[in-house]
Parts: sequence; structure tokens; C-alpha cells
Amino acid sequence: MALLLLEALLALALLVFIVWWTMFSGRPKGELPPKDPPET
Repeated sequence: MALLLLEALLALALLVFIVWWTMFSGRPKGELPPKDPPET
């Protein structure tokens, strides 16, 4: 039983890491650059 919980926790951690990596790997400081205000 403990082995199944450990495996599930490892899979969840891997999923979170993959999502974090794809969201923030290409951005400086992990944030989107500010948008310029629209010209009117």
C-alpha cells in the first residue's frame, strides 16, 4: 500500500514539474512582459 502511495506521489510531482516547466521555462523571471497600452 505504501508503495502505491509513493508511486502516486511521484507521478503527481512529475506532473506538476512538467506543467511548471512548460509554463515558465521560456520567460524571464517567470512572468509575461507588460503589454503596451493600446493607442487611441
